[in-house]
Amino acid sequence: MSRAVIYESHGAPDVLELREVPEPHAGPGEVRVRVRAAGLNAMDGAFVAKPEMAAMFGLSLPSGFGYDFAGEVDEVGDGAVGFAVDDRVYGGAMGKAAADFVVLATPAATLWRTPEGIDDEIAATLPVAARTAAAALAAIGLGTEDTVLVGGAAGGVGVFLVQLARLAGATVIGTASEGTFDFLRELGAEPVAYGPGLADRVKALGTPDVTAAVDLFGTETAEAALALGVAPERLTTIAAGPNPPGGVRPTNGGSDAPADALDRVTAAILAGELTVPIAATFPLERIREAVERQADRHVHGKIVITL
Repeated sequence: MSRAVIYESHGAPDVLELREVPEPHAGPGEVRVRVRAAGLNAMDGAFVAKPEMAAMFGLSLPSGFGYDFAGEVDEVGDGAVGFAVDDRVYGGAMGKAAADFVVLATPAATLWRTPEGIDDEIAATLPVAARTAAAALAAIGLGTEDTVLVGGAAGGVGVFLVQLARLAGATVIGTASEGTFDFLRELGAEPVAYGPGLADRVKALGTPDVTAAVDLFGTETAEAALALGVAPERLTTIAAGPNPPGGVRPTNGGSDAPADALDRVTAAILAGELTVPIAATFPLERIREAVERQADRHVHGKIVITL
């Protein structure tokens, strides 16, 4: 037997249960990963709470939980390609990550080798958040002459986006609560409080005019950027639905990321140019508490489950 987080009804995190389940094994063309860490994302809790969102991503009840994971390959099925036993890997598996084992078919589009020097907890934060940040920046074509306004800058995607924007040479303004300001300054962003009057507060900062924006939480930042004169084609959202305001185009998460996005992110981590703030780690047995913490908009960085 092995362990997996399962939910049989939609609702609050208390519907999540850690259960003993039959141990999965790699079949023909498959590899099995012994999971050591699972990174949480806002979408994970949303799938539990919102059946319509879960259905959009092919999840049905009863369902497993989580997407991002890291560990090592411990079984390789006949005919599997690309990986060998003991390879350290990280990747994504919809509704499967919070478990002792994940089985994936090969060739695996969402499984990568973990570079030497990056531990499993860091690797488990990368598939969704780092790729989504890279996709959003690619959508707006950020350059050295830009000042970019980032809504939700201290969250799981925001911590990557702020630093990648700075590495691109841009000036970064990040929205957050005042208690997060010092944290954002450490990442290289000029902080500004979110809420009504955002456009006026940005003007009062005295920074160069905003030329691009990414809204990681709703539409407030996108609307403020439009009011500041940012062209819609230099704006993108990731959580505003398919029809964001003013003709702004949505970014479809990590699936829109450039092919080399994770290579660039891991290289920056190894070079000391990008840090991955982990706000908290929880053992698998405390999955409900971890998901509740993830839902707190004031979390600084990533939440990781350890196994």
